[in-house]
Amino acid sequence: MNAMAALKQYQNVNTNAQVSDATPHRLIQMLMEGGLTRLAQAKGAMQYGQVASKGESISKAIGIIGGLRGGLDLAKGGEIAENLDRLYEYMVSRLLKANRDNDVALIDEVAGLLRNVKSGWDAISH
Repeated sequence: MNAMAALKQYQNVNTNAQVSDATPHRLIQMLMEGGLTRLAQAKGAMQYGQVASKGESISKAIGIIGGLRGGLDLAKGGEIAENLDRLYEYMVSRLLKANRDNDVALIDEVAGLLRNVKSGWDAISH
């Protein structure tokens, strides 16, 4: 096994351990962190003309945002959950447009929105 494969295996085991020990609050934080990482990767790939990597990273970010959106309890969450639902839907539409148009500014916009949501989430005690 080469060093890169070993590192990847370690990261997978480490991530799985973090997920199994995480509170629901921490899981949402981890999703948001993962989304921000994927957005940064997509931006870099876009800037360097790496089309396949850009598409993969944007697709993963959209999946993460979809997971955040799917975790909303619209029945109990009231107006806050409804606003987040619309915001997540908006983020996905902007990322689809960013991918189509190779628009770094749209990735930056979504990353800024997700950072704002994350800072609010981070401020909530669990």
